[in-house]
Amino acid sequence: MTRRAALLVHGPAAVLACWGLGHTLWHGAADPRAALAFGALIAVGEAVRDPAGRDGAPLAAAGALGYALLGAAGGPAAHGVPQTLAVVLAGSLAGLVPYLARGGGPVLDPLARRVLTAGFAAACAQPLCALGGLGIWGADGPVCPLMLLPLPVLTALCDAVLAAALTGARTGRPYGPLLREEVRALPGVGTAVGATGVVLAPAVAAAGPWALPVAGLPLLLTQYAVRRCAAARATCRQTIASLARATELAGCAPPGHARRVAALSRAVGRELGLRQPELDAVEHAALLHDIGRLALPDPPPGGAPAPLRPAERRRVALLGAAVARRTGAPPEVAVIVERQADPYRRQPVAARIVRTADAYDDLVAGGGPGGGPAALEALRLATARDHEPRVVEALGRVLARGGPAERGGPVD
Repeated sequence: MTRRAALLVHGPAAVLACWGLGHTLWHGAADPRAALAFGALIAVGEAVRDPAGRDGAPLAAAGALGYALLGAAGGPAAHGVPQTLAVVLAGSLAGLVPYLARGGGPVLDPLARRVLTAGFAAACAQPLCALGGLGIWGADGPVCPLMLLPLPVLTALCDAVLAAALTGARTGRPYGPLLREEVRALPGVGTAVGATGVVLAPAVAAAGPWALPVAGLPLLLTQYAVRRCAAARATCRQTIASLARATELAGCAPPGHARRVAALSRAVGRELGLRQPELDAVEHAALLHDIGRLALPDPPPGGAPAPLRPAERRRVALLGAAVARRTGAPPEVAVIVERQADPYRRQPVAARIVRTADAYDDLVAGGGPGGGPAALEALRLATARDHEPRVVEALGRVLARGGPAERGGPVD
């Protein structure tokens, strides 16, 4: 994916936003109270955006979805696609002002996704709006949210397609694996966004705009809880990264070795289709895989890679696992570190990834002739005993694309 792919997303979003805003200004807004209430909800969601989250503004996404489905749920007016786009754009821009004032990160990609997904949801809901909502089929009342569920699912898939395209344009990674990652992440916050969106529409249709704060409050509290958990995970990552640097300061590993192995391990794990929690565990284990070397009586000079006897490898692995358990990292991190001394056929896939990435960086840091290609060929020759062929080939594909992407790399 290239910059052209990003333009294929940003361009239609800009055209639709201008069309919706111009159409609404020219013809006027249908049911201004509902439009103002949903716009305010979207603005609040954007103002509390979390730049580190996959969907950093779930409340804004739910508000945009709820407004798109309002007519289908039997709302007071079928406001149409143009007004949906105008309200979503105005609310998003209003909310991004305080977000940017606090020093928030880039917002062009999220804004383009918000406009396009809101337009998609509104276009899908228009046939229902034209028929007078779901009530014509007897699907009003408590049954209405269940009948609306297919629309949030389709909207979430549309957003996944756009997110994968924009990430590919920014990182250069293949589109297929990126799309699989986005789809796998949908059952998380995406489920809460979809559920809140389908509740907002019938709630406002039945009780008016005053139902928005009540229906949107649980998602706002969920976003706050998710942010607190993310802050705790970030603290854990920083602790692990500091421990990884200790091995370099003590001369037990070359400078930057742990960070390079972590970035490479994460990229290989992503290439092999590991899920996000598994990628985090692989990265943390790669950062800690050499921490047990601090117990060696005579580390190699300058941290140069040197082969260890089986007993020493076992001791390094056991001590590293003990340290990992004390950092508060997930239990699987300690297992990956502990299994580094096992034959690769008895290791889990995550441990095989760290083992191969570590060996590659050691070979490159050793300064042998041929550099990276020669190191990769040496790993291929060792697949009969030391490395899994599938992991080595995944490493080769990552290196052929220029190495691990910056997104999702280890903490500095």
